[in-house]
Amino acid sequence: MGLDYGFEIFVPAQNVDRALVALAELAPPTGQVPPLALTLPGGGRLSVPFTSNFKSEPVDCSTGGTLELDTSIMFGVDDAVREYVEGRDLEPDELGRVQIGYIYLTVRFAPEEHPGYAGLEFTAATSGMSRMFERSAAVREVFTGLTAASGGVCCLLDTESDTFQICWLNGRPVQDMVPGPNFASHADLVATWPG
Repeated sequence: MGLDYGFEIFVPAQNVDRALVALAELAPPTGQVPPLALTLPGGGRLSVPFTSNFKSEPVDCSTGGTLELDTSIMFGVDDAVREYVEGRDLEPDELGRVQIGYIYLTVRFAPEEHPGYAGLEFTAATSGMSRMFERSAAVREVFTGLTAASGGVCCLLDTESDTFQICWLNGRPVQDMVPGPNFASHADLVATWPG
């Protein structure tokens, strides 16, 4: 089994559409896949430039549950990203970003542990991508930027260890761990979230 590192962003449940719109703005501009029509909890509708389980058929999440998306995201190039894309014939765009994908996204609408919030879990597709997630400041910047743009309260990096790295908390970037000296458990971390 390979490494399955990932970033998890927590947003107020009503901000999932905002998060998906912000994510769509990070997609490659090439229109490689037809738009995917989504119906979100509450009946809101939007289209995203991704697939769901590698299909472009409409997805109805109006009753909640989970949403699975296969994403490609544009990242700035730092040493870790450069090492990952080396030999892959990926040219930077006019902003100096390269396309990385697939990155698997699972959206959990109002999970049991924190029902007022939704979790957006971005999982690397390969061990090499997992190592890039862990090492790259440019990747971390994209995920913390997405957290900020969507009104998110927390962004964690999961490296399949006993601790999670906290990258964003309540409106600002941070460098902390959970469990750790400031947060003995995930419940202690969640207790700091507004609401």
